[in-house]
Amino acid sequence: MSSKQKNQGEGNREADKDYRSSTRDFVKSGKVSDSAEKARDAVEGAEREDLKQAEREGRKPARR
Repeated sequence: MSSKQKNQGEGNREADKDYRSSTRDFVKSGKVSDSAEKARDAVEGAEREDLKQAEREGRKPARR
């Protein structure tokens, strides 16, 4: 990122390009299966209630 970055608002092409590139690199790294297994273990295991609570908090309307 440059120090003179313009705010592009919604539809930020640079952020989209960075996201797609990072996602592509992650898939090529071969770590998808390991990460998916860790996520499944978290959802089905000891972290289940913490994750459900975080989801409930995230679904609450924002204060105005």
